[in-house]
Amino acid sequence: MRTYDDTFSGEKIYPGKGKLYVRGDSKIFRFQNGKTESLFLQRKNPRRIAWTTLYRRQHKKGISEEIAKKRTRRTVKQQRGIVGAPLELIKDRRSQRPEAREAARKEAIAKGKEKKATAESKKKAEKAKSAAGAARGQPGRIQSKMGAKGAPNKVSAKSR
Repeated sequence: MRTYDDTFSGEKIYPGKGKLYVRGDSKIFRFQNGKTESLFLQRKNPRRIAWTTLYRRQHKKGISEEIAKKRTRRTVKQQRGIVGAPLELIKDRRSQRPEAREAARKEAIAKGKEKKATAESKKKAEKAKSAAGAARGQPGRIQSKMGAKGAPNKVSAKSR
């Protein structure tokens, strides 16, 4: 069953009831009874008439029984450890003085640089060792891809 809302009071109008009012600009207004139509034609404000739905909505009437105010949940902040750093370590670092933290940081950077330098020197030593072994066994000649596949060398072909 199709119901309409009263333009003035906001109440439901059931089939076979109410009045239809069409204004000169073709705007349609539906009224529940002559009372709401009369008040509308008197240009009364429905927000100022106590029994209308608009008044009750504006003044928050009849809502408290139906819908209780929703309680908002407050977010509780919790501190947790990060992967590789437990909570105690994070708290210790936070409580450190900036100078101490800076010194520890510089020390860690120096250790990292030293570690990198030793790894690089080891790599160079291995490279030199392999180069020396190659010099004894075969000449360290740079060979092209085609030469590696068995193509004749262009320089040697011209010289013949």
